[in-house]
Amino acid sequence: MTVTATGISRENPARIDEVVGSCPVAGAAEVDAVVERAHQAQRAWAAVPVAERAGALRAAADRIEPELDAIAELMARETGKPLTDCRGESGFAVAVLRWAAERATALLVDREVDDAQGRLLLRHRPYGVVAAITPWNAPVILAVLKVGPALVSGNAVVVKPSPLAPFAVARFLGLVAESVPAGLVDVVQGDADTATALVGHPGVDRVAFTGGDVAGRAIAGLAGRSLTPTLLELGGNDPAILLEDVALDDAVAERLVMASFATSGQVCMALKRLYVHRTRLDEVVDSLRAAADRVLRLGDPLHPGVTMGPVVSAASADRVRGLAEDARGRGARVLDIGTADPATALDRGYFVAPTLVLDVPDDAPVVATEQFGPILPVLAFDSDDDAVARANAGDLGLGASVWSADEERAFALSTRLDAGFTFVNTHNRTGISLRAPFGGVKRSGWGREYGDEGMLEHVQTCVVHAPAAFRDGGAGLGAAAYPS
Repeated sequence: MTVTATGISRENPARIDEVVGSCPVAGAAEVDAVVERAHQAQRAWAAVPVAERAGALRAAADRIEPELDAIAELMARETGKPLTDCRGESGFAVAVLRWAAERATALLVDREVDDAQGRLLLRHRPYGVVAAITPWNAPVILAVLKVGPALVSGNAVVVKPSPLAPFAVARFLGLVAESVPAGLVDVVQGDADTATALVGHPGVDRVAFTGGDVAGRAIAGLAGRSLTPTLLELGGNDPAILLEDVALDDAVAERLVMASFATSGQVCMALKRLYVHRTRLDEVVDSLRAAADRVLRLGDPLHPGVTMGPVVSAASADRVRGLAEDARGRGARVLDIGTADPATALDRGYFVAPTLVLDVPDDAPVVATEQFGPILPVLAFDSDDDAVARANAGDLGLGASVWSADEERAFALSTRLDAGFTFVNTHNRTGISLRAPFGGVKRSGWGREYGDEGMLEHVQTCVVHAPAAFRDGGAGLGAAAYPS
């Protein structure tokens, strides 16, 4: 990727001599114009009944569906994600638009109570202009999780994608923009300077960000200067705990492998630390290696049968390899797993073999930090208390999982974990549900996406209240009295 003051050029991480495309960078003046356009459009949009706004989202979903294959191929070429994954992500984003349309009509209606305590009206008011700063690893769905709920709630949205994946999301959102009044959905391309201009703009009323903690701190600090409210979904060092009674068949082993290595491990909620009861450790390692041989094929994301592509950049490849070398230096065993696509020239891209790390101490960086790559430490534990204490170590708390043949036991142990979302007997995207709010605790951010909570993140509850004491026939209260 090359970013200059005027443009972005993005290479294919699987074929780094191939340029996927280029686009202009939005400077401060262009950001200002886009935000002002959004502000003007949002005023009229907020007055549109929610049912009509929901209808516009459904129309957008219908408009996008025939374009999903083209969007998926573009995403695969710019991110290195396998084509089937990109098609799945784009299709899921359409489902999110339809879900947002459906839930909005139930959630965003005014609620009025008129009883012995008085008359109370609760209204859901949009913020105004929402700035969405989105990452490269799931560029379409992580934008749509913000755009769909925010838009149907009556907001306008300006999206700043990652310069590592600027094209597929712009194409998807361009089709959304064509289905709603002009100015309500827009995309500004660029790097940190563009993000700074957008987040710091006085016309922005809310910021929704998904990404790493370094950028998250900068976004939160900048928004805080103007008291702009934020939704932050940051990284995680997600643990999985396999209890001694886990039913370890082929399907379970394959879910574990893909939970860690899908998108080459570059997922905030990926399985990143695997804690296995010591009595099952050897069996689990053997099962993981066999499952990887079945389901992990490293290669060009456009080739049939490939399930894992390159990492996103040379810097990412160097960082992951450095974690493996550091672990070796601490006496760990480092095992390459999976197979390679014979039709792919692996030296042509940023390819890193999927790797298990065994016999590594908890303070090694591969365990103590978010790897964000295709490398998984497998660690033995001796008791539930031991597993919980080690899983809760660190200052991140995004996702986690517990695997057991006893669902009640798994649920009970899950409540002891410091995680915003704990999966049972699965992990990563196979455990996500549109009805289940997702987000972190500790330093993994605040706010929620998905679920009704994710919809309500984009509105403010405003109240009109006539206390019974001051209505006709009311008993009244003293001028300085507290309510009873």
